[in-house]
Amino acid sequence: MRATFARIRGQIGRGTLAVALAVVAGTIIGVWLVPWAPRPPREPPAPPAVTLLGRPLALDEDASALGLERVRRFAAGEIALRLPNGDRRRFGMAELGVAIDKVRLAGLIRDARDPTSPLRRHWEARGRPQPLALPVPLVVDPDAVLRRLLVLKDELDRLPADARLDLEQRKLVPERVGRLLDVDASLAALERALERGEPEVALAFEERRPRRVAAELGKVEFEAVLGFFETRYDRSQRQQARTYNLRLAASRLDGTVLMPGETFDFNETVGPRDEANGYKVAPVIAEGELVDGIGGGTCQISGTLHGAALFAGLEIVERVPHTRPSAYIKMGLDATVVYPTLNFRMKNPFPYPVVLHQTVKNGVVRAEVLGPRRTQVVTVIRRIDSVIPYEELERPDPELPSGARVLGQRGVPGFKIHRYRILRDGDHAIRERFDDVYPPTAQVVRVGTGSASRDAKRAEHDPHPEYLADELLVMTQGPGVVDAEGKPETRESREPGPMGRAGWTRAAGMPYFETDDAAPAEGEARRR
Repeated sequence: MRATFARIRGQIGRGTLAVALAVVAGTIIGVWLVPWAPRPPREPPAPPAVTLLGRPLALDEDASALGLERVRRFAAGEIALRLPNGDRRRFGMAELGVAIDKVRLAGLIRDARDPTSPLRRHWEARGRPQPLALPVPLVVDPDAVLRRLLVLKDELDRLPADARLDLEQRKLVPERVGRLLDVDASLAALERALERGEPEVALAFEERRPRRVAAELGKVEFEAVLGFFETRYDRSQRQQARTYNLRLAASRLDGTVLMPGETFDFNETVGPRDEANGYKVAPVIAEGELVDGIGGGTCQISGTLHGAALFAGLEIVERVPHTRPSAYIKMGLDATVVYPTLNFRMKNPFPYPVVLHQTVKNGVVRAEVLGPRRTQVVTVIRRIDSVIPYEELERPDPELPSGARVLGQRGVPGFKIHRYRILRDGDHAIRERFDDVYPPTAQVVRVGTGSASRDAKRAEHDPHPEYLADELLVMTQGPGVVDAEGKPETRESREPGPMGRAGWTRAAGMPYFETDDAAPAEGEARRR
């Protein structure tokens, strides 16, 4: 009985399995034999709303032509360059070499239509902001833009100015933040503005902070004159430009405060001597000859300041003598400056601040170093070691009648000198030695090669007299060295020697050119 029941159950199980297999097989065969119904075509995504230069642009067959005309109108206008103070400088797009990139315009319109383009994918990745703003396909001529930016840079750049003391008004002048036009960043900003279709762009400036702010100068004392020096200048009308340069350079450094241990940098303080900074054309020394140059006269400011610094006991960090002795200052006291290559620098060695004071008035350049008290007696000793003779050069001049001889430049001998500075403070004394060499300046005679009928309008001789210099010069300043009125003075002791007497260059065998004003006036004013 049990065996029969088991046999029947096994037969039922095998039958059920067979039925199931048959059903699966029938289904597969049916699916294979019955054809699939076609899926409905997928609708392409609708093109986005597009703008160009802030206005809608339909992506139809006229899109390229309409877009090109719109960009042309924009490129025919102006763009404003905005300055830090809010002023604007306007330029025509054509002045900046702006041109339309037609190939890029066509590509932008094509990409706006194509849902697979990088432009569309980027737009969709940003959440499909509406509408899709096309960049303006404009390019600029970098050279044209740079030319105009460099002109603006010369006009707009300004160096930072430290806080200083106005010694005439006895008031504190606050600092001024400097700014420099960043040409590369401004060019990049202009290109971005054009791509966005903006008619205005802010120029990029780099800010320069001053080293000294007004808060540092509240308790500076400057009652005592620690050292001073004076030189004279020509007040005549023909030297008006040079006098202007003297006053301008002096004003840039007047009232400068040097903290203990701080170094004064003449070129950094006074700035570039160019037309952009207000300087005029006046005679300068170039390779031993007087020629016209921008900022002529500035060396008299630096030289006079150098003399005051010597007698004030400041540390001379950097100083270069002239390539020829100067008529306005004694040898060994001058200081040549040429921006940015030749500089004059000095350091404040005292434990208190000092103030620089320089004036140009009534034919006198005066430099003072001011502080709370003066304790040092300073003596400067200068001696000429040797003389280097000058040579004479003849230069043909077709502007002069044939045979005429005119002194174009009077010769000046060269000198090798040494000098000592002795600083005495009570029982303590320090001696410093300095050596200078002044090359000779050739005498130039202009020889006429023109027609005999030519008038001699350019026949003026060089007015400079023979150069005289004391063989030994001793100068002293300090407490107790005062004049009859109790004012500080410089006591001088001189030994003229052969170089201090008129006619010495002729006696030494150097070429001599006789003119009506060749003989120097008697007295110490001619001795250097």
